[in-house]
Order: sequence, then structure tokens, then C-alpha cells
Amino acid sequence: MNSLWQQFSGLLHETQELRQFMVDVLSDDDLAYQPSERSLTLGALCREMGEVERSYIDGFKTFKQNFDYRHPDAGVATSVEKLKAWYAELDRELEAALQGLSEDDLQKPIDRGYGFTPGVTMNFHIYREALLIFYGKAHVYLKALNKRLPERWHWWVGDLIDTSAST
Repeated sequence: MNSLWQQFSGLLHETQELRQFMVDVLSDDDLAYQPSERSLTLGALCREMGEVERSYIDGFKTFKQNFDYRHPDAGVATSVEKLKAWYAELDRELEAALQGLSEDDLQKPIDRGYGFTPGVTMNFHIYREALLIFYGKAHVYLKALNKRLPERWHWWVGDLIDTSAST
């Protein structure tokens, strides 16, 4: 087991668990929610996060990363079950890619283009930050949809419903 996985696997699982909490409260109708004409639907936002995760998986495997991947099944943005299955598959692939890295691999840069070449450990943290940014975006949608999430979501992201506010 490499030192990155040994040190940060728990943190990664806790961070990814928030996404599971989110999809567990969603319906297919919720995925169609679009705050304005110029914004993505919630489902498209979720698909985009999966595509980002795919780019990180490929980056950890090949030490080159781009963000060109687009999921071929548009239904992943309109079906909670498809989204859950895809996220689970991505998470398994990410875990396998990270666990498969050697200590020597952890010293290699990942070429993300434009001269940006973070090391594997930094790229791992950038991925986690991408997840947290996604949660911040999704938080706005969930609040508009009046969705309630487990307490852990509130610890990491914030309160969705302020029950103390007077009307």
C-alpha cells in the first residue's frame, strides 16, 4: 500500500460519501431542475462531476490529464439510478488507480497541459477540492429544491434549511 493511499484513503471516502448522501435524496425529476436558462440542470452538473472524476482516474493511470471525456449516455443526467451506478463504478476505478501507484509513482508529475504539472499527491488534493466545489454548487440546487440531507452534509457543506429564520 502506498503512502498516499495509507494516509488519505479515509479522507477520500468521507469526501465521496457526501455525494452518495446527495444522490440518495434526489429523484429523476430533481435532476431536471434548472435554476435559470443559462445554468446547467442538476443532472448535467452531476454528469459533469463524473466526467471530472474520469479525467482524474485517467491522469493517475497515465500521468497525463485532460478534461475532454464526455459520458456517452445522456441518460446518466436524467436517471438517479444510472448516476448512482456510474459514480460507484468511478469510485472503484479511482480507488484501484490510487492503490496501484507505487511510491516512485507518487513522485511523478501529472501533465495537465499548459505547463501545469502537479505531483500525484497534489493532484489527489485538487480532485478532492473539485468534489468540494461541486458540493458547493449542488448545495444551491438542493436548497432551492428544499432537500434535507444528513447532518454530515451540513458539517462539510453547510445548512440547507435554516429552521431558525422567522417568516
